[in-house]
Amino acid sequence: MTVPDIKSQIKELRLGEKVRKLRQEQRLTLQELSELSGLSKPLLSQIENDQVTPPIATLLKISKGLKVGIHYFFEEEEDQQKLVLTRASQQTATRRRTGNDAPHGYVYRSLAPGIRHKPMEPFLVEFELTEWDDAFFYRHDGFEFIYLLEGELEFHYGTDIMRLNPGDSIYYDSSEPHGYVSVGEQKATAVAVLYSKD
Repeated sequence: MTVPDIKSQIKELRLGEKVRKLRQEQRLTLQELSELSGLSKPLLSQIENDQVTPPIATLLKISKGLKVGIHYFFEEEEDQQKLVLTRASQQTATRRRTGNDAPHGYVYRSLAPGIRHKPMEPFLVEFELTEWDDAFFYRHDGFEFIYLLEGELEFHYGTDIMRLNPGDSIYYDSSEPHGYVSVGEQKATAVAVLYSKD
């Protein structure tokens, strides 16, 4: 996938527009959403203006602040199906770009767009090859499951460090600090499933 393709697919998701629309519908200021989400007002403004693409952990914080599930950002108004089949050609990738809350990049795409109000959100994630930095740690409410498809992934969970190889999986409480980087010769690719109680 080329960079121009990814940029056009990011725009199709309209993440910033969806954040702004929901915030305004709830009659919240950026400052109020900042307080509810724990994210800085400048970062929220950058997200709303499509200057920064938020990582999944940041979208979870925004969704908690706005009292919606993370699924809200990956669905369209007409999405009210009970079953969804997503063909490979229909999948849209989102590159997480560097910003105040995004020191480490990866590409993720929702594997189940089209169903509203789901507590579980599956993604296909491609992790960048880079050196580990403690700034990559995240924490958010819920649980995550990762199944590694290809490459090698270094998983950090608190003070523990584990290496995952293709076919390995890990399930964990995501309220603990966690993060990951690709190691080896190629980028790691995994299926990741996020579960949020709210």
